Amino acid sequence: MKKILMALAGAAMCLSAAFSEELTLMIYAQPQEKAILDKVIARFEQTHKGTKVKFISSTQNEYGAKIQAQLAANNLPDVFYLGPGEVRQYVDNRKVLDLSPYVKSVSGVNFADLYESAVDTYRYDGKELGKGEAIWALPKDFGPFALAYNKTLFEKYKVPLPSKDTPYTWQEFIDVCEKLTRDNNGDGQNDVFGTGLNIHWAFIQFVWGNGADFLDSTHTKVTVSDPKFVEALQYWANMTLGNSQYPVAGLSKFRPVTPTATQAQSLDTYQRWIKGELAFFPAGPWDLAKFNDPEVIKFEYDLIPWPVHTSANQTATYRGGVGYAVAATSKNPQLAAELALYLSADEEANKMYSDMDLQIPNLKSLASRYTSKPGKPANRQEYINIISKTGRSWPSDYTYNSVWYDKFYMGIQRVLDGKLSAKDYCTKIQPQMQRELDKALQRARQSAARNKK
Repeated sequence: MKKILMALAGAAMCLSAAFSEELTLMIYAQPQEKAILDKVIARFEQTHKGTKVKFISSTQNEYGAKIQAQLAANNLPDVFYLGPGEVRQYVDNRKVLDLSPYVKSVSGVNFADLYESAVDTYRYDGKELGKGEAIWALPKDFGPFALAYNKTLFEKYKVPLPSKDTPYTWQEFIDVCEKLTRDNNGDGQNDVFGTGLNIHWAFIQFVWGNGADFLDSTHTKVTVSDPKFVEALQYWANMTLGNSQYPVAGLSKFRPVTPTATQAQSLDTYQRWIKGELAFFPAGPWDLAKFNDPEVIKFEYDLIPWPVHTSANQTATYRGGVGYAVAATSKNPQLAAELALYLSADEEANKMYSDMDLQIPNLKSLASRYTSKPGKPANRQEYINIISKTGRSWPSDYTYNSVWYDKFYMGIQRVLDGKLSAKDYCTKIQPQMQRELDKALQRARQSAARNKK
């Protein structure tokens, strides 16, 4: 018995020596993603002898509460997800590690192959997001939001297909939407629509497409009362109301091109798109796996740029995702930083993500492989264009919190219902948003001051 116990003790010591370093990775992942990550982790452990990665995966809904609990206990995992909008708080409170000294020369992965715009999303110089040399996370993904159109509807009603390169103007977009908004069964209610867009996810593209924004260039002043912003909001509302009660100057009179509020309650716009009842709908790379299932979508579709007010304006949409951050308390920062880079830039993993339509590959060298994939959508290049040229960050990413931004949407339904003009609403809500932004700016200053001590 004594010999057996000694042998077991020796084996335990050998095992402990074999795994002299343990890293904890805590993220959320779909089953397909987790299967890929397991392979990446196995490669990392193989190339980093003596290292064991403890992989803790949760659902996306559970992740926020779990990571906040770890944060409160000052027990963050070595590597975890950090969104761009969280960078300032985590950095100012010294919770994450600057990865720039660690990741630029790691064997087996190529930091330089990551999209610069994706890496820049996680730069922060203590004053402004996107600035400075310090890198506080590495992209897990970088998801652009393009505008999809139902090609089958266009062909059915003999409407010319849109350009894959030149965006519609607002007038052109409405003209096409009117042609594709139809009452096919003659019951007096439209059952096919030009579009149906969620204001939280697809309004800002029209603001940017009119040369306006929620904030000024210093990210300290709320600019929703800017006439160009007001114009974009009224145009948005008029897609449901029609351009008569509160007409947008310079545009012809047009009828509603979206489902009514009652119709939207009975069937949301996502389901209408799936059923083939919408001509236009936003599509992220994360949607493609489902959209390309022939049992889900039975029509042809493709991607185009977002509309602009006039041809002189620039199309834009948001791009974002989450990144792999390393806790400042990690006992082995070099090893943890290398794991973050492996998870972000491992070539085989990026190929698998792309092949399964889970995300666009993070690596520039795989762009042509992604855009040349057979099947729908044919114009995958639009996603690459957004990543490299026309994508922007959410306005709230530049501020300490999103309370001021969320304030805008709290009373927006009155505008969408035609009970209040966009001008009156924006004039009223601007000072309220500014007060919340001022509070956030003050908190940011206090946090930055603590960080300097």
